[in-house]
Amino acid sequence: MNPRILSVIGMVALASPSARAQLQPPQRLINVAGSAEVKVAPDEVDLNVGIETRNESLDLARQENDARVAKTLAFLTQNGVKEKEIKTDYISIEPKYLQGRSNTLPPMEPSYYNVRKGIGIRITDVRNFDTIYAGLINSGVNVVSGVDFRTSELRKYKDQARAMAVRAAKEKAEAMAAELGAKVGKPWSINVNDWSGWTGWTAGAWGGFGYRAGANQNVSQDANGGSNEEGPSFSVGEISVSATVNVSFAID
Repeated sequence: MNPRILSVIGMVALASPSARAQLQPPQRLINVAGSAEVKVAPDEVDLNVGIETRNESLDLARQENDARVAKTLAFLTQNGVKEKEIKTDYISIEPKYLQGRSNTLPPMEPSYYNVRKGIGIRITDVRNFDTIYAGLINSGVNVVSGVDFRTSELRKYKDQARAMAVRAAKEKAEAMAAELGAKVGKPWSINVNDWSGWTGWTAGAWGGFGYRAGANQNVSQDANGGSNEEGPSFSVGEISVSATVNVSFAID
């Protein structure tokens, strides 16, 4: 065998124990968790609404649906919602068969038709939310399947929440170690969990109103309903962006 190859193998063999040792965690660790929350006012809203019509005639059900959708789109345009912020995301036509009182099979011909169309809307000026929300109902919308308050700078606020959580974890570790007469060394492992979302009143898919936890960006918000003749009836509140980190520090 080439002496140079033997030399290289010998060097790797000598280096391997040291490298393996560096991969082993210290014998003394302190494990802590730090949490942080950032409150921010939302600057946009995503609405998912729909229009459902029904008629014994499929053509009439479709015509009525088309007319109400056109009225809704015209209302949105008149209230400053740009075309790129509106989309028709689905359409469905469902024949309905009604069974008689006896246990006979349902009829071959449908009793009526359900026609449904969904519309996705992004409102970039949350001050208009109350006006647009009420106007949608008056223009023909009869289903609200989702309301998500968002911030366009989510990444910035997530970074801010994570940094605050890391500082909280480090301060906690230093305080605990000081009580035991020890010092905190370098971090050995870091695990991060961040989230955001919104909780508010929404409607179930093509059904009655219910309470659900919103996904995506917004986790908690105070939403106050009720009538108010002198102002808006919906309080936008604040979005909460949160983060939790779990850190293991070496103890010197």
